Amino acid sequence: MTIGYLRVSTDKQHPANQQEEIRRFAENKKLIVNRWVTEIASGKKSERDRKLGVPLRSLNKDDTLIVTEISRLSRTLTDIMAIMGKCLEREINLYTTKEGYSFDNTINSKVLCFAFGLVAEIERNLISIRTREALALRRAEGVVLGRRHGSYTKTNILIENRSVVISMLNRGKSINDICRHFNLSRDTFAKFRMKYPSVQKALDRKESIRISRFKNKHIED
Repeated sequence: MTIGYLRVSTDKQHPANQQEEIRRFAENKKLIVNRWVTEIASGKKSERDRKLGVPLRSLNKDDTLIVTEISRLSRTLTDIMAIMGKCLEREINLYTTKEGYSFDNTINSKVLCFAFGLVAEIERNLISIRTREALALRRAEGVVLGRRHGSYTKTNILIENRSVVISMLNRGKSINDICRHFNLSRDTFAKFRMKYPSVQKALDRKESIRISRFKNKHIED
């Protein structure tokens, strides 16, 4: 299978030029593009969150992915390397029409992939160094980093409204209802209920009532 991947950043751009370029490239390579994947998405969005993720996972050994430029895969070198690594590991051929990059099972491709990987590692190290330097500078300026002790969190919202939460449970409200009401996640609620037995008791009581009603309904039926 051969996939032609087209990406534009805004709906005002048109992928027609990319498609024509990939079609010419495929003809020269004596390939037939079996599927076109087109999407409007920022290159910063990760591969798994874009349309690219699904067809990429469907490709197998000796299948082919064609893009016009390597930057169409992503705008971050780290993500590009991750995609290239998947292709190389699964022996999927990756071609770029403008730069003329060929990532397949040849030694030249592996050397090129290693070079990209080295650059990506250097980039990550430089970002880490810049981050540490920036944090050190802020500490030197007397800035307190991290969350301050006793700072207000979403768990505090539940703690302050514990009686409201118990009342909602007693009225048959679900955990999802409570999370939506206070605009927080189920993970936050799970941590909260573990700290307060009274909340857990209300949950147990609610579940007992639900089971009892379920049994009574079946007995009546």
